[in-house]
Amino acid sequence: MPRAAAFFDLDKTVIAKSSTLTFSKSFYQGGLINRRVALRTAYAQFVFLVGGLDHDQMERMREYLSAMCRGWNVQQVREIVAETLHDLIDPLIYDEAASLIEQHHTAGRDVVIVSTSGAEVVEPIGELLGADRVVATRMVVGEDGCFTGEVEYYAYGPTKAEAVRELALSEGYDLERCYAYSDSATDLPMLQAVGNPHAVNPDRALRREAVARGWPVLEFRRPVRLKQRLPALSVPPRPVLVAAAAIGAAAATAGLVWYASRRRSVTS
Repeated sequence: MPRAAAFFDLDKTVIAKSSTLTFSKSFYQGGLINRRVALRTAYAQFVFLVGGLDHDQMERMREYLSAMCRGWNVQQVREIVAETLHDLIDPLIYDEAASLIEQHHTAGRDVVIVSTSGAEVVEPIGELLGADRVVATRMVVGEDGCFTGEVEYYAYGPTKAEAVRELALSEGYDLERCYAYSDSATDLPMLQAVGNPHAVNPDRALRREAVARGWPVLEFRRPVRLKQRLPALSVPPRPVLVAAAAIGAAAATAGLVWYASRRRSVTS
């Protein structure tokens, strides 16, 4: 029998906030960002939650973040995330998303997190969720263990769909039997790549497309700590396999901070 998988976007699909911005206070305490940037991330989080980012804004963010994260130590970012993961991310996981992940595993499907955010954030979250694989953005890391500022692979828009197709070839997934979940119209290519697409907490553009195409529209509203659900689980969390490593979590944070400050200057 052909295998199948369920592909999940992360932010506002599996967790209630931006995975990268959630760590801003921890990055500040670790010396990766200054106080001014840390304060602005609160506004950036608000902008993200209210309206998200469209294609042009995401492209501008990519250009900016590659310069912002240059020289940041990758191991330090990973250590900060590891130390604060359960306190910051566990309470943000949607109960509905956790239930879907369990259902797909019970049905024998792999679970793959496909996110534009960084591996230093996405990999630990994927392991926390029991995901089988992670697809995210990749950035060049120098011999000194720091980001060089060069983006090697950007897991966004059409490239997410390409990654899904490549995984289907390497893992033997039948895409017509696969599922995909996302909140953003920028993920339309990924949703169109599978036989069972779902819009989760969709932005206006994705909601319009989902209604026109007859796709299910899901509303996730109940964040819950995973440890409150663990007694009901019959299997331990699965180790995550990285399909594509990611850009630094701090880099993605910097990009959204830049967008937030730019929007504030335009409206003031």
